Amino acid sequence: MRSPSRKARNLNIVTRDFLIRVVRLMTGPRRGPVLACALVFISLLAAIYAFVPRSPHAEFIPISQVVADVRAGKVSEIVVVNDSNQIEIHYAPAYAPASPTGGTGNVDAGARQDAQQDVRQAQLKYAYKEGTISLQETLIQGGVSPQQLPEITVKQPDYDWSRAVGVLLPAALLAGVMLYVLRYHSRQNVAFGRSRARLLHEAHTGVTFEDVAGVDEARAELVELVEFLRDPARFAELGARIPRGVLMVGPPGTGKTLVSRAVAGEAGVPFFSASGSEFVEMFVGVGASRVRDLFAQAKQQAPCLVFIDEIDAIGRNRASGGTTGAHEEREQTLNQLLVEMDGFEPSAGIIVIGATNRPDVLDPALLRPGRFDRQVVLDRPDIRGRTAILQVHARGKPLAPDVSLDTIARMTPGFTGAELANVINEAAILAVRQGRKAIGMQDMEEAIDRVIAGPARKSRIISEHERAVTAYHEVGHAIVARMMPHVDPVHKITIVSRGMAGGYTRVLPGEDRMMYSRQQFKEMMAFILGGRAAEEIVFGDVTTGAGNDLERVTDLARQMVMRYGMGNRLGLMSLGRRSGGEFLGNRSDAQINYSEEVARQIDEEVRDLVNEAYSRAKEVLVAHMDRLIEISEALIERETLDADEFEAFFAGIPRPERKTHRPRPARSIKRGEVRTSRLVPAVSTGTAGAGLIQGGERVL
Repeated sequence: MRSPSRKARNLNIVTRDFLIRVVRLMTGPRRGPVLACALVFISLLAAIYAFVPRSPHAEFIPISQVVADVRAGKVSEIVVVNDSNQIEIHYAPAYAPASPTGGTGNVDAGARQDAQQDVRQAQLKYAYKEGTISLQETLIQGGVSPQQLPEITVKQPDYDWSRAVGVLLPAALLAGVMLYVLRYHSRQNVAFGRSRARLLHEAHTGVTFEDVAGVDEARAELVELVEFLRDPARFAELGARIPRGVLMVGPPGTGKTLVSRAVAGEAGVPFFSASGSEFVEMFVGVGASRVRDLFAQAKQQAPCLVFIDEIDAIGRNRASGGTTGAHEEREQTLNQLLVEMDGFEPSAGIIVIGATNRPDVLDPALLRPGRFDRQVVLDRPDIRGRTAILQVHARGKPLAPDVSLDTIARMTPGFTGAELANVINEAAILAVRQGRKAIGMQDMEEAIDRVIAGPARKSRIISEHERAVTAYHEVGHAIVARMMPHVDPVHKITIVSRGMAGGYTRVLPGEDRMMYSRQQFKEMMAFILGGRAAEEIVFGDVTTGAGNDLERVTDLARQMVMRYGMGNRLGLMSLGRRSGGEFLGNRSDAQINYSEEVARQIDEEVRDLVNEAYSRAKEVLVAHMDRLIEISEALIERETLDADEFEAFFAGIPRPERKTHRPRPARSIKRGEVRTSRLVPAVSTGTAGAGLIQGGERVL
């Protein structure tokens, strides 16, 4: 037996796969639209079948042959179909073909019937007459005499049921498809205005306060909220009412969503989770409808929690943001939210928790007491908070004995909880990649470098000259940091490329800072410019490698002059009002509230501060020129130096000590003045920006 060809086998496989896919579509969750498309396809086929002309199973002859046969006397009768140009020509039996059986012999009954059917078909022919004149006139014009005219009869056409079905079936199918589409869209329109919030019942959140660390103050505020939900009667005895809303603000990654889930898990109440963008649509009124539906569902589950992430999407100030009037969709949604939280009909037992990193753009009506009664700030954790967060994320992960979470916490100043979780995860991935059974300290340090600057680019090919310039540049940073008392100790120097940086110097702070003095800023600027100074001293030329350093030192000097009043000429003035996000570090929308003359003085002060820092960095490097060369050559050979290896080059040279700023008593108060016992600090700088911590302690 011959086996099928490869082409036939491939065709069978394709056909089988096509049928399987069709069956899956017909039985799948989206079978409704598929069935509708199938019905439309069948309707089109039926319509084509109905309106395409079809011929009966008979032989059609031209009208000229009909005229010739009539003249020859072969036609016995002609039947004209009413309201049609079709005619039936009946021939005389004498002119029919002979039976294949010859009318004699012992033949089968079935064969005899077939022969008779053939005779009848031979006696009956079909043709089409002219449409403008009658059949009789056509025959006479063809030369048929009146005596030769056969019998002409007229009959009504037979009703074609197949054609009727072909017309009615598509109409019925199309009507069914339209009905299905209308019902489907009606259900969609009803669901379009429904809330899309997810409901998590009680313990289904899977998060408790044990999984939250580094935000002790926020946790203490929310523990009281949990007690309200657990035992509201105890607070009602003293007339205390349950808070309507809690607004959590903070930078991205500080755990606002995690804390909200922990509140729901601890309270044991239903938890509705939604995003602010889910309420805003291009159709007017949809957002307000979804807010109403959300609170209607929440009232059925009360007491419960409603969490709205990124609430600034719908809570933006109505006087800003490019609104177009009272009918703007965001305004309608915000108005409905305001009414639901504290309107004519109270929403008892519903606590709304909102999260945002843009509290400056929220509407004042949303922030007033009675709606969001409390504001909980989740800031970047301090060193103790980072240690606690690392302990939470290190649960269940095998750590090597050399891993010190305290050291890792000191190496990650300014990191949020999300970044610390990413560090632990990256370290675990690196340990698996190296085939180790436990996460080591080396994996942790590499993970920190990857989070800060990206993965190492060891395959990058650079020339020996660029390698030397990079080494002297980074060692210049390190030596200036070593000889500046207010700059943190050097922890690591490397010339291994990461991301866009050819190398970096990392300093390790011994403590977290909330404020900076003018002297600290000046030494930090000298530290940042140490790399550029080393290039100029050693090579007599400068490169583009210090581009980022110049941007950062200029920005720092401008903040000293314009924001903190640390300049020598302008004095105690805050210039350039900022209206951007407090936690997003956006300074691009600063408003210029000073004259051109003041702008010129700002530029001069910034230039003086930068030049002073650069001169100080060059003085330090010139005084330690031998160590600059020695450490740079060692770095070129080893590529990376840690703190102990770097400090070994300064044997016998102590690190400059920081001057302790001790407070002194206030001056004597004269008679008649209000006497106070306050202490005046020697240097007062206000609260320096927390964003500078990252700039001063992560040097790329």
